[in-house]
Amino acid sequence: MTALPKQTAREDFQRRVGRRWKGPAGGSATETETTLAAPAGLQAPTRLRAEDGRGQVSLRWRPVPGAMGYLVERAEPGSQAFSPVDHGGRDVLAFPAPYYADTTGEPGQRYRYRVTAIADLEHEPGPRSSAVEGGPLTEGEATVALRVRADAPAAPLRRVWHMIGSERLSQLADPVTLAGHPVAEEFADSLRIACDQLGADRVRAHAIFHDDLGVYREVDGEPQYDFSRVDGIYDQILGIGLRPVVELSFMPRHLAAQPEQTVFEYGGIISPPRDWDRWGELCARLAAHFVERYGLDEVATWSFEVWNEPNLEVFWTGTQAEYFRLYDIAARAIKAVDERLLVGGPSTAAAGWVGAFCDHILDEQSPLDFVSTHTYGNAPLNVREALRVRELDDVAVWWTEWGVTPTHFFDVTDGAFGAPFVLHGMKHAQDSADALAYWVISDHFEELGRAPRLLHGGFGLLTIGNLRKPRFWALALAEQLDDRLCEVELRGDGAGTLVDAWASRTDDGQVDVLAWNGTFDQSKAASDPLLLRRLVVTVSGLDAADYDVTIVRVDTRHSSIAAHWDSDKAWPDANEWTALRTADRLDVEDLGVATPTDGCVELDLQLPMPGVARIRLRPR
Repeated sequence: MTALPKQTAREDFQRRVGRRWKGPAGGSATETETTLAAPAGLQAPTRLRAEDGRGQVSLRWRPVPGAMGYLVERAEPGSQAFSPVDHGGRDVLAFPAPYYADTTGEPGQRYRYRVTAIADLEHEPGPRSSAVEGGPLTEGEATVALRVRADAPAAPLRRVWHMIGSERLSQLADPVTLAGHPVAEEFADSLRIACDQLGADRVRAHAIFHDDLGVYREVDGEPQYDFSRVDGIYDQILGIGLRPVVELSFMPRHLAAQPEQTVFEYGGIISPPRDWDRWGELCARLAAHFVERYGLDEVATWSFEVWNEPNLEVFWTGTQAEYFRLYDIAARAIKAVDERLLVGGPSTAAAGWVGAFCDHILDEQSPLDFVSTHTYGNAPLNVREALRVRELDDVAVWWTEWGVTPTHFFDVTDGAFGAPFVLHGMKHAQDSADALAYWVISDHFEELGRAPRLLHGGFGLLTIGNLRKPRFWALALAEQLDDRLCEVELRGDGAGTLVDAWASRTDDGQVDVLAWNGTFDQSKAASDPLLLRRLVVTVSGLDAADYDVTIVRVDTRHSSIAAHWDSDKAWPDANEWTALRTADRLDVEDLGVATPTDGCVELDLQLPMPGVARIRLRPR
């Protein structure tokens, strides 16, 4: 069966991607699974308190040992009809941290809140906390005080965004053009931009076993292998400066038990193998070929991820048990080539199967170097807790897909909402993950059809033509921070929940303060004046010197390509492209010279929601 026609492929995906069992925390599992009771030791959150603010309620509670995340529930005053707060992320409802800003309520309305912990997405939530009352205010001072101690070091910055997601890498050899743009050339340039400006050093993509690369076929019933096209792609990737996360998918047609079962425009086959031994041999041959061509020391820095989102019917026609078998065979085959080669899974959607997969690994003593999973529209859950309680502390945590939405062609991806979103996520991941790969770098993305217009709700951090979206600029500003972070303290309306910050200092005394104001509530994606915050920044511990002060902004009016383009038009003409490329920059404002008083400088600014601001103090 050939790839489905364009509209049919898109409709088929949208119909089947919803076929996942919805657990109490909004997670996914196969239709045949049942939910397990909460682990006996999982406790109820304690010391829950609600802090009323303008347009929001900040909830805080004590962390629960063994909790991957928390489910915030809300009810009308006097009612016992609690339901989970849904911020519209279209994926997992649970939140990773013991704090949350609810902006979904009606300003002026009072609510009752309670919180429950979850161990993973296969188990019921634990016992509920006591309920508290709170509600978003219609007015108020709405000030956040941000204090930076430039002379007090904090934990070093972990650049978890250095893994990036990508459309299938065969695009690097695709001769087609889109609206006059050569796909292969621009796609390669997008990967170079990710390296140069975001610090990316790993790339993860689907479909290395897809038939367009010709890796596997059978002649007279005997396997034939050809890695020449893969070599051409990986030679390019390595030349750009990236190392691959080799996702072992999709199933080659001649090896598939159900070759007619496909996904995406290009018809990736989602079937288990008809011959499990040949599946293992294919994985071993691929790994051995890479070692022979690139050397063991090089390939040992790569990684092999088994399949993509097997807990969704749209990506896997087998059962959970069959996926575990697929993983075991692939992992052991790769480790048989050399123990130094890294392998992991389960690469699931919505943080599903993580607990069950880890239990399987322990039961079968299967190789595992990293646990990988995906989530969208939310901060990543604390998967490390699921590993800790199973004494798998040496296993890395990789979110190999993460983004503002799981929905193709959804306009939240083009505007400023995603800028504070990505910074919230990267800060949440600092202690709980080793990689948080934004999915994807480029709008040259063909899964459900290529871009029909410049701003079309594409997943990419970069548009067709490689214009930078606000999400890109937010990550670029994070990348510009020094590794040596400074202590920051936030107080006020939404401090640490709605508004958060990083600060760093270099050897030559330059101080960068990166602050952001963002809710996860996608109903407020365009903006909400009630969530505007006055930000009073005090930087102490400065050297006795004069400082040049600048501010960079990313919001609906600044550093946003959407502010410079009429979205009703499909594609720019030549003059419009010139204007857009001129506008494709960070908006920088010079605030003049500041002289510290007793080592302190204070600045007062307005920080919209959504919004990001980077203040730089550079000694003269």
